[in-house]
Parts: sequence; structure tokens; C-alpha cells
Amino acid sequence: MMKPFTRAAARLLAVVAAAVTVLGLAACASMNNDDAATVLRRADQAMGGTALKTLRYAGAGTGTTFGQAYQPGRAWPRITYSSYSRVMDYDNAAFREDAARSRAEVNGGGGVPLMGTGEQRTSGWLRGDVAWNMAGTTASPALLAVDGRIHDLWTTPHGAIKAALRSQATVVVRDASRGETGVAFAVPGRFSATVWINADNLVERIDSRQPNPVMGDIDVMTTYSDYKDFGGVKFPMRIRQSQGGFPVLDLQVSEVQVNMPAGIDVPANVVGATERVTVEATAPGVWFLAGGSHNSVAIEMRDHLIVVESPLYDGRALPMLEQARKLAPGKEIRYVINSHHHFDHSGGLRTAASQGITLVTSEAARPYFEATLANPSRISSDAFEKSGRKAVVTGVDGKRVFNDGVRNVEVYYIESSVHAQGFMMVYLPAEKLLIEADGYTPGPPNAPPPAQPNANNVNLADNLTRLKLDVDRILPLHGRMTSMRELDAMIGK
Repeated sequence: MMKPFTRAAARLLAVVAAAVTVLGLAACASMNNDDAATVLRRADQAMGGTALKTLRYAGAGTGTTFGQAYQPGRAWPRITYSSYSRVMDYDNAAFREDAARSRAEVNGGGGVPLMGTGEQRTSGWLRGDVAWNMAGTTASPALLAVDGRIHDLWTTPHGAIKAALRSQATVVVRDASRGETGVAFAVPGRFSATVWINADNLVERIDSRQPNPVMGDIDVMTTYSDYKDFGGVKFPMRIRQSQGGFPVLDLQVSEVQVNMPAGIDVPANVVGATERVTVEATAPGVWFLAGGSHNSVAIEMRDHLIVVESPLYDGRALPMLEQARKLAPGKEIRYVINSHHHFDHSGGLRTAASQGITLVTSEAARPYFEATLANPSRISSDAFEKSGRKAVVTGVDGKRVFNDGVRNVEVYYIESSVHAQGFMMVYLPAEKLLIEADGYTPGPPNAPPPAQPNANNVNLADNLTRLKLDVDRILPLHGRMTSMRELDAMIGK
């Protein structure tokens, strides 16, 4: 049986409690007096980052395909990573990401093969401000990816500490009760961030903000947990991230290597790469604007132009719109028709809005774009932010016809697609031309049809039959011009 406390014991406990309080207050005072550099150096030392030059980690997990939601404004489609690795070369500001991924749900966009039809392998690289992708031994420029990869390099646990130490970092929040310190820093023109350092001097979370061509400035939250020691370098075994309000990554790390050769050198063919816009006349007053990963089509009307698709970002959309104007001097672009809300196809809508062009989207996507295009883009001001304009967005509810007394331009929904809702195609009946994105992307000429027809290809053909559209040629918004005959062959018709 426990004896009751004596007065002496109570006094002793009171003295001890007072001492602990004094020590706690002293610790808080010390914490509150620490500047950002002191906090960062302490974390750098605790995580073994002072002599860290390169780091590679690998693992597996789940994720999503950012910007490829099935419905506008909903969560990104889920995927599974059977393998995922990153290499960071901090001394040379270089980065590499390799992944093998497959769909974990039927609906949604992106380059991942349709559900149950295999994996997609990706390899993305960066050095300095040059980004590229690798397919086998072939390198291709990835101009749009520069901002994202710079963000991913310098928001790793050690990268954030190194980047913050080089910047005018400030302590923004101190939470003595949790032993947590927040240090804010920025990589100008690329992103801003607050790195949260816990009582063990480990990076546990990074809240960052980066520019996006569709959404303006977007928030990213990355959490790091379950740290382990690798030869004096501490690294988290669990990485979770959300972007634009929805999860994008949940990774279980299984392998970490430190200070190994990175071997990230810029291929000669991507040095100085720029967006290139080529023009091919397809019918009187209709031009196919290609030369990159995404295409557009310019259509001349009696007193104005219509452009189908303003993709990717300012860097692609600005030269494309400039080239379209040259094709019909004196005629302004009145409308840009957007095939669907996926970010690669809608990334140039802010660009078009900056020039006062009316945006034509599906009625399903109109409210989303009206809200999203009102977001600021201040980290790296885009053309729309600089213009000070307000976007004008009009919707298509199933079908819409643009007519100037000479030419009909018909816009239709592609119904029952697993790719997107509010998915649209454009038909020119006099010319028998179809303009579409992602329903059919032609492969190499004379390629044999697949053993199993692609569901998106079949769906597109079914919609053409449903609407009784007489199509001769197809102007796809990816890849080369092709024919209805080729699409029929691909689906075994």
C-alpha cells in the first residue's frame, strides 16, 4: 500500500516542478532567440547534411496523376508505383526521377496505360534550369517541367535546409509546446516554402507554394516521417505529399544511398531548346499548328479566327497564338475552344484570356475554370496576371455551332469516355475534318493494329457513329494528321 505524501515530499515536488518550468522557459527563450541560420545549421548537422553532396532514395507506393482528374475540380486519378526513385545532386542543382506506374482506377487522364493494360515508365531529369525526359537513350526537352523539378529538388529534407541557408530565410512560427520551428524561404521565381523542424532537429513537413499554368499559385504539403540513419545521414522512410488540394504521393522508402556519383549531364540536343510552332494548311482557311508535344488548329471565319486548343503554358501558347494571327492578317482571335479540362490541354487558357479571347469550355468545366482562372499567379507572374484582365468563359452543353454565314464549326461532347467528363471534339462538316484530343493519338505510320483495341479509340468511333459525322481526316491534338480510315483499322473495323 502506498504511503501518503508528506509535507516535505510535497515541497520537494514543488521545487522540482518549478525547476522544470524554469528550464522549459529558458529553453523557450533560447528557441525564441535563435535566428533562422542557427535553426537551419542545427538541423543540417542533426540530419548529417553538412557533407552531403548527393543522395538517392527508392521505394514503392501509391500516388495520383496531377492535373488529370476525370471530373473538373475533383481528386486526381489514383495510380500505383511498383518502383519509384529519385537522385539529388545538390552541388550541381541536378535531379532525376524514375518511376514505373499503373492505374489504380478506371477513369481519368494522363499517359498511364488504360486500366489493366500495363505500366508506364517515366524518367525525368533536371540540371540547373534545363529539364528533359529520357525514353531509352533518347532525350527530349521538357520545358514545362523546369519549375516542378526545381521545386522537388529543393523541397527534399536536405535540399530545403541547403536552399534555406542560401536565402534570406526567416523564422516565422515557433511552437514551444511542440518543439517545432518554422523557417520560411524562397527560390525567387520558382517557389516559396516553410520548412518545419521538430524538437529532434529533423524536417517533418514542408509547406510550399509554386506556380501552375492552370491554377495559378498552388499549395503543396510534403510530410516526412520514420527517419533512419544511413552512414550518418538521416532520411525519412515515409514520404507523403498533396498538391492543389489533393494527395499526389504516398511512398514507402526501402533504399537510400549517399554521396554516390549522380551522372546527371545535360544532353546536347536539349541545350537551348525552345517551343517551335509549325504550320500546315489542311483546307482553305484551316491550319494545323504542330511542332511540339501538343497541337492546335486555327480556323478562319469571315471576320475573326477560332483556335482549337491553347495547351501547356505561356511558353507554348504565346508563340502559337502569334503564329495563328499571322495566317489571317487583320483578323483577331475571338474564341479559343478547349477540348477538356486536363492541365496539359488547358494550360494555355490563362494565356488566351490575357489577350481578351473568349474561352469556350464544356459547361461541366465552366464553373471550375471561372473559379480557377481567378486565382493569382504571383510567384512567377504569367501573362494573365500581368494583363490584369478577367477571364471570359462560355460553356458548351452537349453541342454548339459557330457559324458566320460561310463556315460551320460544330462542337460536340464525346460521351461515355473513361478519359474525362465534359470531353469535346470539333467537326468541320464542309471539310469533313475532325479535331480531337486523346480519343485517338496516332502511332507511327503503317503500324499494325493492337491485339486489343484501345478503349478510347473505340469510344471516339462510337461517338462519330452516334452523331452521324462524316469524317475524312483527323487533326489530333497530339501527333500527326491522320485519316478516319486509319482509326477504323486501329479498332478492327
